[in-house]
Amino acid sequence: MQIEILGTESLGVRGLSCVVEVGDRKIVIDPGLALGYNRHGLLPHPLQVSVGESVRQKILMALEDATDVVFSHFHGDHVPLVDANPYQMPAQMVAAVLQARTQKPRFWAKGSRGISQNMSRRLRSLRIALDDELPNAEEQSDGLLTFSIPVPHGQRGEHLGMVMMTRIEEGGEVFVHASDIQLLDEATVSRITSWQPTIVLASGPPLYLPHISRKQRAMAWQNAVRLAHNVDTLILDHHLIRSRAGCLWLDKVSTTTEHRVCCAADFMGRHRTPLEAWRQRLYAEMPVPEGWHDDYARGAVDTGPYRDRLRRVEKW
Repeated sequence: MQIEILGTESLGVRGLSCVVEVGDRKIVIDPGLALGYNRHGLLPHPLQVSVGESVRQKILMALEDATDVVFSHFHGDHVPLVDANPYQMPAQMVAAVLQARTQKPRFWAKGSRGISQNMSRRLRSLRIALDDELPNAEEQSDGLLTFSIPVPHGQRGEHLGMVMMTRIEEGGEVFVHASDIQLLDEATVSRITSWQPTIVLASGPPLYLPHISRKQRAMAWQNAVRLAHNVDTLILDHHLIRSRAGCLWLDKVSTTTEHRVCCAADFMGRHRTPLEAWRQRLYAEMPVPEGWHDDYARGAVDTGPYRDRLRRVEKW
């Protein structure tokens, strides 16, 4: 089993996209990304936009020969969008890649249960754009692939919608993709452990949000430690790595077990580059010309002047 994580917060973008290759199958999960449209009153820094462009190209390249594509839910940092902003993945780009292929991949999509009206509209528009029914994959299995029932997007009962988890097995390895669970529901964590995974990629808690309670923090900690003791490799990223506090929290979890606990950048052997957490510093040290974002949106400027600055930022 080969696992490549394409885009997450520790790799510079919002998302939880990855590619898993097993046997003759290449499975792309959550081929979307975003950049956090407004943080601290600031639009994405051009360096973030540059990294986003790179991740977008990696996802499109992975889709060129993918056999399976999974949509865990329909938020804009996880799926292509018909009405994407300049920092997301346009469904039209994905459609163009698929139209150039002789055979389309098989889609496995979160069903309509537990999603908002807005997400339902997004699902319908995505079906049209990709020319596919995107059938409900919840509780379905196909050989090495298994999909969960809908589980909460965060804490149960908070009306944040539902997501679908993916299990992939090959030989003695079991990989679980647990998108946006945020470690805030004990039953969801129990479902993951019942799958007996060796590697889990999941969203950690959104510690950057001021309204997350002490009780929620304690619950996330307990669930993280529980998972860390039950899997060989636990990869926590996404919501967790939107703040420096999240990085410190992750490292503290890793001290509770002999098993590996890391973020996506660690797993991929890359520098941690939580650019959203560093947005204010990016603006302070690399000033952005007035009107840059409007100019970028209409194609009048590009990210060229910023592309070589990532190495400097990696040292932060």
